[in-house]
Amino acid sequence: MKSKGDDFGKVDPSSILYNGPFLMKSFVSKSVIEFKKNPNYWDAKNVFVDDVKLAYYDGSDQDALARNFVEGAYSYARLYPNSASFEGVKEKNKDNIIYSLQDATSYFLNFNLDRKSYKFTSKTSDAEKKSTQEAVLNKNFRQAINFAYDRTAYGAQSQGEDGATKILRNLVVPPNFVSINGKDFGEVVASKMVNYGKEWQGINFADAQDPYYNAEKAKAKFAEAKKELQAKGVQFPIHLDMTVDQAAKKGVQEANSMKQSIEAALGAENVVIDIQQLSTEDFDNTSYLAQTAAQKDYDLYNGGWTPDYQDPSSYLDIFNINSGGVLQNLGLEPGEANDKAKAVGLDVYTQMLEEANKEQDPAKRYEKYADAQAWLVDSSLAIPNVSLGGTPTLRKTVPFSSPFSLAGNKGVESYKYLKVQDKTVTKDEYEKAKEKWLKEKEESNKKAQEELAKHVK
Repeated sequence: MKSKGDDFGKVDPSSILYNGPFLMKSFVSKSVIEFKKNPNYWDAKNVFVDDVKLAYYDGSDQDALARNFVEGAYSYARLYPNSASFEGVKEKNKDNIIYSLQDATSYFLNFNLDRKSYKFTSKTSDAEKKSTQEAVLNKNFRQAINFAYDRTAYGAQSQGEDGATKILRNLVVPPNFVSINGKDFGEVVASKMVNYGKEWQGINFADAQDPYYNAEKAKAKFAEAKKELQAKGVQFPIHLDMTVDQAAKKGVQEANSMKQSIEAALGAENVVIDIQQLSTEDFDNTSYLAQTAAQKDYDLYNGGWTPDYQDPSSYLDIFNINSGGVLQNLGLEPGEANDKAKAVGLDVYTQMLEEANKEQDPAKRYEKYADAQAWLVDSSLAIPNVSLGGTPTLRKTVPFSSPFSLAGNKGVESYKYLKVQDKTVTKDEYEKAKEKWLKEKEESNKKAQEELAKHVK
């Protein structure tokens, strides 16, 4: 640190000190990042790749990844089944296209409950702005959007028809993230939904299928919402601005799919999704990179969350009215008194979180978090849709050679343990490796639980 002086920590490879398996050699924004194996790493014998080169991809040329893989430039390529060249790639690699496992990153739609910025909008009057704000505060309206949203059609935009459901996620907390007395978290949440009305009866929150989409439920909920909103003088149709990065074809296609299914179910005379195609900079600055809730310039946003540790609180606390990590995405500032937050019940939800946070017994703790997740489902304040993973790929990376964790920083980004083979991995190779890995994982988890039980006693 003394050798770097005031330059320590500057955004330059030579100014950063670290002791991991790789050393950064170059970083060119929106171009390339290069790493080289660290010869002084304490466990260098388990680092099997000498060089790592990450190429920037902006999503505009969906054929580029497969093309570079075939030409030998990449050892891993995500495929886009709706791209122009996919059929040719599929024909030549019919035995090599592998769908990756879904991981713990969950995406979900949320509404801006207190929108202040209108730089990018299709609204033409204050009356339209006020009507939208009243609508998103109405639970029946939010539920109508939830039930009108065809996630399978949405998934097909990036996955193709064959893989349309393989990325679908139905809870903010992945359904298998933790277990409660032998049952997956998602199963326990489903059992809680009986307290929230007949529309939630028999719902299945497992990944890779859509339990929400139901045009009849959507129409029924909207009818209730319309009656309530008309009594407040709300004008229809309700216009919902949704911003997308115009360079990311996948995002544009997904937004159009969502617009189509919602307007088809509810009627364009009732709800219109206005897609605002922005430059990458404008999109980022009015959503993900916005510094304040007031800078969030949309009505509907699709954001995601990756857990830091394997406890449901790592997800559910992000909506805590006092400290929530994504509260700004809802147009709310954490810790500030806001009548909109109370109007949708986030104060009640926060009380449920605080009760769960106090509980130290894992089973009782997770049970209380399941109650909070059930409340969140019914509120439709966060409308889950997809996860990361579950995508079609071509790869030369040896299956399951990388470290794995549902939470924390143990994932593939370290590149430790990762191995690369000369030939493209086949589906058969992948499935055999997966079966072996799952068996070893189950045995390892069982052993860890037994050790934990000894210490608890």
